[in-house]
Amino acid sequence: MTDRFAKNYAELRDDQALGTRNEIVTGPVEDWATDFSHLEPEWAADPYPIQDDLRQRCPIAHTDRFGGGWLPTRYEDVAAIAYDTERFSSRSIIMSNFRPPRELAPVGGTPPISSDPPFHQHARRLLLPAFTKTAVGRLEPATRAFCHSLIDGFAGQDVVDAARDYAQHIPMRVIGDMLGFPPEDGPRFREFVENTLEGVNLPPEERIARMEQLFDYLLEQIRDHVANPREDLTTYLVDAEFGGRKLEPSHVAGTMALLLIAGIDTTWSAIGASLWHLAKTPADRERLVADPGLLPTAMEEFLRAYAPVTMARLVKQDMHWAGVDMKAEDWVLLSFPAANRDPAQFDRADEVVIDRQVNRHAAFGLGIHRCVGSHLARMELRVALEVWLERIPAFSLDDPSAVTWAAGQVRGPRTLPLRVG
Repeated sequence: MTDRFAKNYAELRDDQALGTRNEIVTGPVEDWATDFSHLEPEWAADPYPIQDDLRQRCPIAHTDRFGGGWLPTRYEDVAAIAYDTERFSSRSIIMSNFRPPRELAPVGGTPPISSDPPFHQHARRLLLPAFTKTAVGRLEPATRAFCHSLIDGFAGQDVVDAARDYAQHIPMRVIGDMLGFPPEDGPRFREFVENTLEGVNLPPEERIARMEQLFDYLLEQIRDHVANPREDLTTYLVDAEFGGRKLEPSHVAGTMALLLIAGIDTTWSAIGASLWHLAKTPADRERLVADPGLLPTAMEEFLRAYAPVTMARLVKQDMHWAGVDMKAEDWVLLSFPAANRDPAQFDRADEVVIDRQVNRHAAFGLGIHRCVGSHLARMELRVALEVWLERIPAFSLDDPSAVTWAAGQVRGPRTLPLRVG
Protein backbone atom coordinates (compact mmCIF):
# COMPACT_ATOMS: atom_id res chain seq x y z
CA MET A 1 0.00 0.00 0.00
CA THR A 2 2.62 2.55 0.99
CA ASP A 3 4.77 1.60 -2.04
CA ARG A 4 1.77 2.34 -4.25
CA PHE A 5 1.45 5.79 -2.69
CA ALA A 6 5.16 6.56 -3.04
CA LYS A 7 5.25 5.49 -6.70
CA ASN A 8 2.20 7.56 -7.53
CA TYR A 9 3.68 10.64 -5.87
CA ALA A 10 6.77 10.39 -8.03
CA GLU A 11 4.59 10.17 -11.15
CA LEU A 12 2.48 13.12 -10.01
CA ARG A 13 5.54 15.30 -9.49
CA ASP A 14 6.81 14.39 -12.97
CA ASP A 15 3.43 15.31 -14.48
CA GLN A 16 3.30 18.63 -12.67
CA ALA A 17 6.80 19.51 -13.82
CA LEU A 18 5.58 19.33 -17.43
CA GLY A 19 3.11 22.18 -16.97
CA THR A 20 3.24 25.47 -18.85
CA ARG A 21 5.50 28.02 -17.19
CA ASN A 22 5.35 31.79 -17.53
CA GLU A 23 7.57 34.41 -15.96
CA ILE A 24 5.83 36.92 -13.71
CA VAL A 25 6.50 40.60 -14.31
CA THR A 26 6.32 42.05 -10.82
CA GLY A 27 6.25 45.64 -9.76
CA PRO A 28 3.92 48.61 -9.49
CA VAL A 29 0.65 48.67 -11.40
CA GLU A 30 -0.04 51.81 -13.40
CA ASP A 31 -3.47 50.84 -14.69
CA TRP A 32 -5.38 48.07 -12.94
CA ALA A 33 -7.67 47.66 -15.94
CA THR A 34 -4.87 46.52 -18.22
CA ASP A 35 -2.14 45.31 -15.85
CA PHE A 36 -3.71 44.02 -12.63
CA SER A 37 -1.73 42.00 -10.11
CA HIS A 38 -3.28 40.49 -6.99
CA LEU A 39 0.19 40.19 -5.44
CA GLU A 40 0.93 43.89 -5.11
CA PRO A 41 1.03 45.42 -1.60
CA GLU A 42 -1.76 47.93 -2.25
CA TRP A 43 -4.08 45.09 -3.28
CA ALA A 44 -3.29 43.19 -0.08
CA ALA A 45 -3.73 46.30 2.07
CA ASP A 46 -7.09 47.40 0.60
CA PRO A 47 -8.40 45.91 -2.66
CA TYR A 48 -11.93 47.32 -2.40
CA PRO A 49 -11.36 50.79 -3.92
CA ILE A 50 -9.50 49.14 -6.80
CA GLN A 51 -12.36 46.69 -7.37
CA ASP A 52 -14.96 49.46 -7.16
CA ASP A 53 -13.10 51.53 -9.73
CA LEU A 54 -12.77 48.59 -12.11
CA ARG A 55 -16.44 47.70 -11.74
CA GLN A 56 -17.33 51.20 -12.97
CA ARG A 57 -14.88 51.65 -15.86
CA CYS A 58 -13.61 48.20 -16.83
CA PRO A 59 -15.61 45.40 -15.18
CA ILE A 60 -13.43 42.65 -16.69
CA ALA A 61 -9.82 43.71 -16.25
CA HIS A 62 -6.89 42.11 -18.07
CA THR A 63 -3.23 41.46 -17.35
CA ASP A 64 -0.32 40.06 -19.32
CA ARG A 65 1.31 38.92 -16.09
CA PHE A 66 1.20 35.22 -15.24
CA GLY A 67 0.97 34.49 -18.96
CA GLY A 68 -2.32 36.37 -19.29
CA GLY A 69 -5.43 36.60 -17.17
CA TRP A 70 -8.78 38.26 -16.52
CA LEU A 71 -10.45 39.75 -13.46
CA PRO A 72 -14.26 40.14 -13.50
CA THR A 73 -15.55 42.43 -10.73
CA ARG A 74 -19.34 42.29 -11.19
CA TYR A 75 -21.37 39.69 -9.33
CA GLU A 76 -23.17 38.57 -12.48
CA ASP A 77 -19.91 37.88 -14.33
CA VAL A 78 -18.27 36.08 -11.41
CA ALA A 79 -21.39 33.92 -11.01
CA ALA A 80 -21.67 33.17 -14.73
CA ILE A 81 -18.08 31.89 -14.89
CA ALA A 82 -18.40 29.94 -11.64
CA TYR A 83 -21.39 28.06 -13.04
CA ASP A 84 -19.93 27.56 -16.54
CA THR A 85 -17.96 24.32 -16.40
CA GLU A 86 -18.15 23.83 -20.16
CA ARG A 87 -15.87 26.75 -21.01
CA PHE A 88 -13.82 27.17 -17.83
CA SER A 89 -11.72 24.50 -16.14
CA SER A 90 -10.93 24.21 -12.44
CA ARG A 91 -7.83 22.06 -12.87
CA SER A 92 -5.72 24.81 -11.26
CA ILE A 93 -7.33 27.20 -8.82
CA ILE A 94 -4.23 29.22 -7.86
CA MET A 95 -3.19 31.81 -10.45
CA SER A 96 0.58 31.71 -10.70
CA ASN A 97 3.44 31.49 -13.17
CA PHE A 98 2.79 27.77 -13.58
CA ARG A 99 -0.09 26.04 -15.38
CA PRO A 100 -0.41 22.32 -14.63
CA PRO A 101 -0.75 20.19 -17.77
CA ARG A 102 -4.20 19.74 -19.28
CA GLU A 103 -3.85 16.01 -18.71
CA LEU A 104 -4.50 16.59 -15.00
CA ALA A 105 -8.15 17.33 -15.82
CA PRO A 106 -10.77 16.27 -14.86
CA VAL A 107 -9.27 15.27 -11.49
CA GLY A 108 -6.77 18.08 -10.91
CA GLY A 109 -4.16 18.15 -8.17
CA THR A 110 -6.49 18.78 -5.20
CA PRO A 111 -9.87 17.14 -5.80
CA PRO A 112 -12.69 18.03 -5.62
CA ILE A 113 -11.91 21.77 -5.84
CA SER A 114 -9.60 21.18 -8.82
CA SER A 115 -11.93 18.70 -10.51
CA ASP A 116 -14.14 19.20 -13.55
CA PRO A 117 -17.37 17.33 -14.25
CA PRO A 118 -18.21 14.54 -14.22
CA PHE A 119 -15.43 13.50 -11.84
CA HIS A 120 -16.09 16.42 -9.52
CA GLN A 121 -19.46 15.14 -8.34
CA HIS A 122 -18.04 11.82 -7.17
CA ALA A 123 -15.02 13.39 -5.47
CA ARG A 124 -17.21 15.91 -3.65
CA ARG A 125 -19.72 13.29 -2.56
CA LEU A 126 -16.96 11.36 -0.78
CA LEU A 127 -16.37 14.31 1.58
CA LEU A 128 -19.94 15.26 2.39
CA PRO A 129 -20.45 12.92 5.39
CA ALA A 130 -17.53 14.49 7.27
CA PHE A 131 -18.89 18.03 6.86
CA THR A 132 -22.59 17.76 7.64
CA LYS A 133 -24.04 20.01 10.35
CA THR A 134 -24.34 16.98 12.63
CA ALA A 135 -20.72 15.93 12.12
CA VAL A 136 -19.50 19.49 12.62
CA GLY A 137 -21.63 19.86 15.75
CA ARG A 138 -19.66 17.07 17.39
CA LEU A 139 -16.50 19.15 16.99
CA GLU A 140 -17.87 22.27 18.68
CA PRO A 141 -17.16 21.46 22.37
CA ALA A 142 -13.49 20.74 21.70
CA THR A 143 -13.21 23.84 19.51
CA ARG A 144 -14.71 26.01 22.24
CA ALA A 145 -12.39 24.56 24.88
CA PHE A 146 -9.39 25.17 22.64
CA CYS A 147 -10.38 28.82 22.07
CA HIS A 148 -10.55 29.29 25.85
CA SER A 149 -7.13 27.69 26.25
CA LEU A 150 -5.62 30.07 23.68
CA ILE A 151 -6.96 33.08 25.58
CA ASP A 152 -5.70 31.59 28.84
CA GLY A 153 -2.27 31.47 27.21
CA PHE A 154 -2.03 35.23 26.72
CA ALA A 155 -4.03 36.32 29.78
CA GLY A 156 -2.52 39.37 31.41
CA GLN A 157 -0.98 40.80 28.25
CA ASP A 158 -1.92 44.36 27.30
CA VAL A 159 -1.37 43.77 23.58
CA VAL A 160 -2.16 40.54 21.75
CA ASP A 161 -1.56 39.64 18.12
CA ALA A 162 -5.00 38.20 17.44
CA ALA A 163 -3.96 36.80 14.06
CA ARG A 164 -0.86 34.93 15.18
CA ASP A 165 -1.84 34.09 18.77
CA TYR A 166 -5.51 33.26 18.25
CA ALA A 167 -7.09 33.15 14.77
CA GLN A 168 -4.51 30.97 13.01
CA HIS A 169 -4.40 28.28 15.69
CA ILE A 170 -8.11 27.48 15.71
CA PRO A 171 -8.47 25.99 12.21
CA MET A 172 -5.00 24.44 12.50
CA ARG A 173 -6.15 22.42 15.50
CA VAL A 174 -9.61 21.60 14.12
CA ILE A 175 -8.43 20.44 10.69
CA GLY A 176 -5.36 18.72 12.13
CA ASP A 177 -7.55 16.75 14.53
CA MET A 178 -9.99 15.81 11.77
CA LEU A 179 -7.14 14.46 9.65
CA GLY A 180 -5.48 12.77 12.61
CA PHE A 181 -2.27 14.80 12.45
CA PRO A 182 -0.10 15.47 15.54
CA PRO A 183 -1.12 18.72 17.30
CA GLU A 184 2.51 19.76 17.61
CA ASP A 185 2.77 19.95 13.79
CA GLY A 186 0.74 23.20 13.73
CA PRO A 187 3.75 25.43 12.90
CA ARG A 188 4.45 23.28 9.85
CA PHE A 189 0.89 23.81 8.65
CA ARG A 190 1.44 27.57 8.62
CA GLU A 191 4.53 27.08 6.48
CA PHE A 192 2.60 24.87 4.07
CA VAL A 193 -0.15 27.50 3.80
CA GLU A 194 2.27 30.32 3.07
CA ASN A 195 4.23 28.26 0.53
CA THR A 196 1.07 27.28 -1.33
CA LEU A 197 -0.95 30.48 -1.32
CA GLU A 198 1.60 33.26 -0.87
CA GLY A 199 4.54 31.79 -2.75
CA VAL A 200 3.12 32.10 -6.25
CA ASN A 201 5.68 34.72 -7.22
CA LEU A 202 8.53 32.25 -6.77
CA PRO A 203 10.29 30.60 -9.73
CA PRO A 204 8.30 27.48 -10.72
CA GLU A 205 11.11 25.12 -9.73
CA GLU A 206 11.26 26.56 -6.23
CA ARG A 207 7.49 26.53 -5.90
CA ILE A 208 7.33 22.86 -6.91
CA ALA A 209 10.12 22.06 -4.44
CA ARG A 210 8.16 23.73 -1.65
CA MET A 211 5.02 21.84 -2.62
CA GLU A 212 7.03 18.63 -2.42
CA GLN A 213 7.60 19.38 1.28
CA LEU A 214 3.85 19.38 1.79
CA PHE A 215 3.31 16.15 -0.12
CA ASP A 216 6.25 14.46 1.62
CA TYR A 217 4.55 15.30 4.91
CA LEU A 218 1.22 13.93 3.67
CA LEU A 219 2.89 10.73 2.49
CA GLU A 220 4.43 10.34 5.94
CA GLN A 221 0.99 10.71 7.51
CA ILE A 222 -0.58 8.28 5.04
CA ARG A 223 2.05 5.65 5.79
CA ASP A 224 1.37 6.04 9.50
CA HIS A 225 -2.38 5.70 8.98
CA VAL A 226 -1.97 2.63 6.77
CA ALA A 227 0.12 1.02 9.50
CA ASN A 228 -2.09 2.30 12.34
CA PRO A 229 -5.68 2.88 11.14
CA ARG A 230 -7.91 5.03 13.34
CA GLU A 231 -11.17 6.93 13.26
CA ASP A 232 -10.22 10.04 11.32
CA LEU A 233 -10.52 11.58 7.88
CA THR A 234 -7.14 10.34 6.64
CA THR A 235 -7.99 6.70 7.33
CA TYR A 236 -11.40 7.28 5.75
CA LEU A 237 -9.80 8.57 2.54
CA VAL A 238 -7.20 5.81 2.43
CA ASP A 239 -9.97 3.20 2.72
CA ALA A 240 -12.50 4.96 0.45
CA GLU A 241 -13.50 3.45 -2.87
CA PHE A 242 -14.70 4.94 -6.12
CA GLY A 243 -16.16 2.68 -8.79
CA GLY A 244 -15.25 -0.39 -6.77
CA ARG A 245 -11.58 0.58 -6.50
CA LYS A 246 -9.48 2.35 -3.91
CA LEU A 247 -8.89 6.01 -4.58
CA GLU A 248 -5.75 6.84 -6.51
CA PRO A 249 -2.98 7.89 -4.10
CA SER A 250 -2.77 11.28 -5.82
CA HIS A 251 -6.48 11.75 -5.12
CA VAL A 252 -6.04 10.92 -1.44
CA ALA A 253 -3.05 13.21 -0.99
CA GLY A 254 -4.53 16.00 -3.09
CA THR A 255 -7.73 16.02 -1.05
CA MET A 256 -5.74 16.01 2.18
CA ALA A 257 -3.70 18.95 0.90
CA LEU A 258 -6.89 20.81 0.04
CA LEU A 259 -8.40 20.23 3.47
CA LEU A 260 -5.20 21.24 5.23
CA ILE A 261 -4.43 24.37 3.21
CA ALA A 262 -7.89 25.71 2.40
CA GLY A 263 -9.37 24.58 5.68
CA ILE A 264 -6.80 26.55 7.64
CA ASP A 265 -6.17 29.76 5.71
CA THR A 266 -9.75 30.67 4.85
CA THR A 267 -11.04 30.38 8.41
CA TRP A 268 -7.91 31.92 9.92
CA SER A 269 -8.50 34.89 7.62
CA ALA A 270 -12.22 35.16 8.35
CA ILE A 271 -11.69 35.12 12.12
CA GLY A 272 -8.92 37.71 11.89
CA ALA A 273 -10.87 40.04 9.60
CA SER A 274 -13.90 39.88 11.89
CA LEU A 275 -11.81 40.77 14.95
CA TRP A 276 -10.13 43.57 12.97
CA HIS A 277 -13.52 45.05 12.10
CA LEU A 278 -14.76 44.86 15.69
CA ALA A 279 -11.53 46.38 17.00
CA LYS A 280 -11.88 49.42 14.74
CA THR A 281 -15.68 49.70 15.02
CA PRO A 282 -16.56 50.06 18.72
CA ALA A 283 -20.29 50.52 18.07
CA ASP A 284 -20.53 47.10 16.41
CA ARG A 285 -18.38 45.48 19.10
CA GLU A 286 -20.45 46.94 21.92
CA ARG A 287 -23.68 45.93 20.22
CA LEU A 288 -22.57 42.30 19.86
CA VAL A 289 -21.33 42.17 23.45
CA ALA A 290 -24.73 43.45 24.62
CA ASP A 291 -26.68 41.19 22.25
CA PRO A 292 -24.80 37.93 21.56
CA GLY A 293 -27.85 36.58 19.74
CA LEU A 294 -27.04 38.92 16.86
CA LEU A 295 -23.69 37.25 16.23
CA PRO A 296 -24.85 34.67 13.62
CA THR A 297 -26.30 37.49 11.50
CA ALA A 298 -23.26 39.72 12.01
CA MET A 299 -20.99 36.83 11.13
CA GLU A 300 -22.61 36.46 7.72
CA GLU A 301 -22.04 40.16 7.11
CA PHE A 302 -18.37 39.82 8.03
CA LEU A 303 -18.14 36.96 5.55
CA ARG A 304 -19.74 39.10 2.86
CA ALA A 305 -17.76 42.27 3.48
CA TYR A 306 -14.40 40.60 4.12
CA ALA A 307 -14.75 37.43 2.04
CA PRO A 308 -11.26 35.95 2.12
CA VAL A 309 -11.27 33.74 -0.96
CA THR A 310 -10.63 34.35 -4.66
CA MET A 311 -10.54 31.30 -6.94
CA ALA A 312 -8.98 30.87 -10.37
CA ARG A 313 -10.17 29.13 -13.51
CA LEU A 314 -8.48 28.37 -16.83
CA VAL A 315 -10.13 29.20 -20.15
CA LYS A 316 -10.62 25.99 -22.13
CA GLN A 317 -10.61 27.47 -25.65
CA ASP A 318 -10.35 30.77 -27.50
CA MET A 319 -13.63 32.64 -27.28
CA HIS A 320 -15.37 36.00 -27.12
CA TRP A 321 -16.94 36.25 -23.67
CA ALA A 322 -18.88 39.21 -22.22
CA GLY A 323 -17.18 41.66 -24.53
CA VAL A 324 -13.58 40.43 -24.20
CA ASP A 325 -11.47 38.02 -26.24
CA MET A 326 -10.23 35.24 -24.00
CA LYS A 327 -7.53 32.85 -25.14
CA ALA A 328 -7.16 29.19 -24.27
CA GLU A 329 -5.17 28.79 -21.03
CA ASP A 330 -5.83 32.36 -19.91
CA TRP A 331 -6.41 32.64 -16.19
CA VAL A 332 -9.65 34.02 -14.79
CA LEU A 333 -9.68 35.22 -11.19
CA LEU A 334 -13.10 34.77 -9.59
CA SER A 335 -13.05 37.50 -6.98
CA PHE A 336 -15.83 36.58 -4.58
CA PRO A 337 -14.81 39.63 -2.47
CA ALA A 338 -15.51 41.89 -5.46
CA ALA A 339 -18.80 40.13 -6.20
CA ASN A 340 -19.86 40.58 -2.57
CA ARG A 341 -19.43 44.35 -2.82
CA ASP A 342 -21.30 44.84 -6.09
CA PRO A 343 -23.99 47.50 -5.50
CA ALA A 344 -26.10 45.89 -8.23
CA GLN A 345 -26.39 42.83 -5.98
CA PHE A 346 -26.31 44.25 -2.44
CA ASP A 347 -27.86 47.34 -0.90
CA ARG A 348 -25.25 49.51 0.84
CA ALA A 349 -22.67 47.14 -0.56
CA ASP A 350 -19.69 49.11 0.72
CA GLU A 351 -20.99 49.25 4.30
CA VAL A 352 -20.76 46.62 7.03
CA VAL A 353 -24.33 46.24 8.30
CA ILE A 354 -24.21 43.70 11.12
CA ASP A 355 -27.99 43.24 11.22
CA ARG A 356 -28.36 42.79 7.43
CA GLN A 357 -31.30 40.42 7.01
CA VAL A 358 -31.02 39.45 3.32
CA ASN A 359 -27.46 38.36 2.70
CA ARG A 360 -26.97 35.85 -0.10
CA HIS A 361 -23.24 36.40 -0.25
CA ALA A 362 -20.69 34.44 -2.25
CA ALA A 363 -18.01 34.10 0.41
CA PHE A 364 -18.14 30.31 0.13
CA GLY A 365 -18.13 30.38 -3.66
CA LEU A 366 -20.78 29.75 -6.29
CA GLY A 367 -21.65 26.81 -8.50
CA ILE A 368 -20.47 23.24 -8.18
CA HIS A 369 -17.40 24.22 -6.18
CA ARG A 370 -19.22 25.96 -3.37
CA CYS A 371 -17.21 25.23 -0.22
CA VAL A 372 -17.89 21.74 1.09
CA GLY A 373 -16.65 22.86 4.51
CA SER A 374 -18.96 25.85 4.94
CA HIS A 375 -20.68 24.37 8.02
CA LEU A 376 -17.28 23.77 9.62
CA ALA A 377 -16.01 27.27 8.79
CA ARG A 378 -19.17 28.87 10.19
CA MET A 379 -18.87 26.87 13.40
CA GLU A 380 -15.22 27.82 13.89
CA LEU A 381 -15.88 31.49 13.16
CA ARG A 382 -18.90 31.65 15.45
CA VAL A 383 -17.22 29.87 18.35
CA ALA A 384 -14.01 31.89 17.96
CA LEU A 385 -15.97 35.16 18.13
CA GLU A 386 -18.28 34.01 20.92
CA VAL A 387 -15.37 33.01 23.15
CA TRP A 388 -13.35 36.14 22.35
CA LEU A 389 -16.25 38.52 23.03
CA GLU A 390 -17.11 36.66 26.23
CA ARG A 391 -13.56 36.72 27.54
CA ILE A 392 -12.36 40.03 26.01
CA PRO A 393 -15.37 42.32 25.54
CA ALA A 394 -13.26 45.48 25.27
CA PHE A 395 -10.45 45.71 22.69
CA SER A 396 -9.15 48.06 20.02
CA LEU A 397 -6.41 48.31 17.41
CA ASP A 398 -3.12 48.95 19.17
CA ASP A 399 -1.52 50.42 16.05
CA PRO A 400 -3.62 50.41 12.84
CA SER A 401 -0.48 50.80 10.72
CA ALA A 402 0.96 47.58 12.20
CA VAL A 403 -1.84 45.43 10.77
CA THR A 404 -0.63 43.42 7.76
CA TRP A 405 -2.67 41.40 5.27
CA ALA A 406 -1.83 38.28 3.28
CA ALA A 407 -1.14 38.78 -0.40
CA GLY A 408 -2.62 36.48 -3.00
CA GLN A 409 -5.93 34.72 -3.32
CA VAL A 410 -6.76 34.30 0.37
CA ARG A 411 -6.78 37.65 2.14
CA GLY A 412 -6.81 38.05 5.89
CA PRO A 413 -4.79 39.71 8.64
CA ARG A 414 -1.37 38.19 9.23
CA THR A 415 -0.45 40.53 12.07
CA LEU A 416 -3.25 42.05 14.14
CA PRO A 417 -2.00 43.71 17.35
CA LEU A 418 -4.98 44.43 19.59
CA ARG A 419 -5.01 46.32 22.87
CA VAL A 420 -7.16 44.28 25.22
CA GLY A 421 -8.88 45.20 28.46
